[in-house]
Amino acid sequence: MSTMDYVEVTALVDPTQPWSDLLIAEMAEIGFESFEENLRGFKAYIPSADFDEDKLKAINLTDEEAKNVNFSFTVKKIDNENWNQVWESNFEPVDVNKQCYIRAPFHQPKTDYPFEIIIEPKMSFGTGHHETTTLMVHWMLETDFRGKHVLDMGCGTGILAILAAKKGANPLLAIDNYPYAWENTIENVARNQTPNIRVELGDATLLGKETFDIILANITKNVLMEDMEVYASVLKSGGELYISGFFADDMKEITDKAANFGIRTLESKQNKEWVAVKMQKD
Repeated sequence: MSTMDYVEVTALVDPTQPWSDLLIAEMAEIGFESFEENLRGFKAYIPSADFDEDKLKAINLTDEEAKNVNFSFTVKKIDNENWNQVWESNFEPVDVNKQCYIRAPFHQPKTDYPFEIIIEPKMSFGTGHHETTTLMVHWMLETDFRGKHVLDMGCGTGILAILAAKKGANPLLAIDNYPYAWENTIENVARNQTPNIRVELGDATLLGKETFDIILANITKNVLMEDMEVYASVLKSGGELYISGFFADDMKEITDKAANFGIRTLESKQNKEWVAVKMQKD
């Protein structure tokens, strides 16, 4: 597996909410994939090769929003050898409804949960800490995956595909366009003994004749809007689409776009300003 250096950006935000979430969404659009929220704001991580300081400096809130918040960024480089030490010092297990326990390899296992997922905390989005990942897990715990053909778009760590596999999905395809996420998913698939997950490096252009019963897509709004037609083309009639990665205020725009391709909205869940939506193809 390849190695790389990272950039850590510490964001001080006052007041922290909802402004941290708004800034995280902006930073996700320019390539930041891992975020660690704290009482004073958050830390964000991106591979050094993908970091553009001019784009970071260009991040701004609207004039109306900016009247209500002060924020600042501090940039620091982290070499690859120290990456896991950074995560291990901050990573805490995630408990979702006493049904799914998400932990790192250095945490003690818990055998009294129906589903336990082990995620090596590397530079990939999807450790279970962010509201969007948790919302998707909530939906998945309510869903029957047995024997379903599943696609996980923008898989990050592979956490959603792994949970689907543990719930009986087969076969599964996980796709991410970041090499470090692709590598991390391969490692986590092996770590969780879910070998029926095929992991590919790329984006929606990889999708073709293969069709799916369920599609999971926890990505940013722009990617969802751009790729919705492709998702519709590979989702079976009656199949379900679960999406997150955007704010409640953006939900109507995205669901209207999906409706253009025969995908109707069933229900949604919300945590803070984030939402996850359950949809179905006619």
